[in-house]
Amino acid sequence: MNFRVQRLLDIFRCKQSALAAALVIAIAFAIYIFPVVKDSSSADKMKFTLEDTGTSPPVDKSIRSVRISDIVFDTFDGGSVPLSRASDSLISRLRDAIRPIYEPVYEGPEGGAWLAAKDFVIGYASKDEAFAYPVKMLNSHELVNDKINGISLLISYCPLCDSGIVYDRSLNGRDLVFGNTSALYQNDLVMFDHQTGSYWFQVSGEAIVGTLTGSKLKLLPSVTIPWGQWKKLYPGTRVLSQNQNLPGHYNYDRDPFRNYSRSVAAMRFPFPVDTDKIGKALGPADIVVTVHAGNKEKVYPLSHIGNGVVNDNVGGVPVAVFSRTDGPAGNTFLRTVDGRKLTFLFEAKLFKDKETGTSWDFNGKAISGPLKGTRLQAVASRRAF
Repeated sequence: MNFRVQRLLDIFRCKQSALAAALVIAIAFAIYIFPVVKDSSSADKMKFTLEDTGTSPPVDKSIRSVRISDIVFDTFDGGSVPLSRASDSLISRLRDAIRPIYEPVYEGPEGGAWLAAKDFVIGYASKDEAFAYPVKMLNSHELVNDKINGISLLISYCPLCDSGIVYDRSLNGRDLVFGNTSALYQNDLVMFDHQTGSYWFQVSGEAIVGTLTGSKLKLLPSVTIPWGQWKKLYPGTRVLSQNQNLPGHYNYDRDPFRNYSRSVAAMRFPFPVDTDKIGKALGPADIVVTVHAGNKEKVYPLSHIGNGVVNDNVGGVPVAVFSRTDGPAGNTFLRTVDGRKLTFLFEAKLFKDKETGTSWDFNGKAISGPLKGTRLQAVASRRAF
């Protein structure tokens, strides 16, 4: 279970009685057990087991790119301790206190029957397969290590900045396996790799403390999208199962973070944030999609785009950002097909290119017109506050 729920309750304590807070906690951690059938036909078998988590080396705090006093551990008792003052025993005890998923179990689309159409999932497509990771589950686990179609994946989510990001977790030919430090930097999840103990900043995919400091994970295309939309785009999607064969019990049916964005919008953060870095052009709770192309990054606020599209160039690469207000959700693509650059419009709830008049769905698939059946190539992106 994600004990940061308690800290969120503290933020709203002025609006709740002690009894009400206790009731919220009781509801958030109620026990539900759902029978499932393991689906491993597409995901490669992981070669990492939960028993291996105790063999990870300690982090080398002498190598870092940020101030270690700015990395703060959540002690899950209402307190916090900066890395600069944390004992080795505390660091070890807090590792994976928020338990990642190391050996994911999937179901078919029926495995998402418990989700409402508006519930968010992180969607990842590989070849002809699609995988959905419910945010309601990631609230409790934050990290999923997997290997799909030969690609070593890290599905990551930090509920404190609503950041859903998929990375390639291989680095220089070596697969890294990621755990949770239980620490935060700038109010965002800090991960560690079991191979070197290095600390990684989730939202950037960069190692910030330890022997791998300065290394970066490769960002992969993904989309954070309401389940109802994802299921329409990929009717045969596989879904992360509620039964992950983990010790303890999790109630995924509730979303303890559903009102958290109100706190962020009011500049009330549960952990330290350098507010001087928050610009005035956007609110702190505005959802943005960051596109990575041509070794450059560019940020697109979905609230500014609405139901629409942005045609742009990032790092010299022609890209298109498809946006929908129901979410909001944003999907990003190369806007070239067979060497021809396309320019997109939004008409009648579909995306249409000027050059051929072809209509495209939100997932970049041509559904009518001269290019019917063509699929735009996805561009690496991430979604967050």
